[in-house]
Amino acid sequence: MKTIPIDLRARILAAYDGGEGTRQEIADRFQVSLAMVKKLLQQRKKTGDIRPRPRHPGRYPKICESDRRKMKRLLDGRPDMSLRELREALGLKCSLPAIHYELVKMNLTYKQRQARRTRKTLWS
Repeated sequence: MKTIPIDLRARILAAYDGGEGTRQEIADRFQVSLAMVKKLLQQRKKTGDIRPRPRHPGRYPKICESDRRKMKRLLDGRPDMSLRELREALGLKCSLPAIHYELVKMNLTYKQRQARRTRKTLWS
């Protein structure tokens, strides 16, 4: 579905405010759906704005850029941290898989076993 330009939105509202017909007649005249005219009127009444609303599919991420930087610093200092320890150190309220997916996006490998083996051989 294409977004209707602001100038067309303004003309639709001007026609409605000018009493140039019913909602259905205005919808037919500007070749938009009746639902679009209704939504546009509701949006103007509720927000006072006629611009297209931003589309935000899905959920907002719980891990922001500053969290990613902190995560990188923590893992640089101690690469064998578990996901649970990393979550507690950052004070995040997200799932452990969410942290894992962020590490994957950041191209950071998470191999806790290798880090432990290295540490064990150093102390043996």
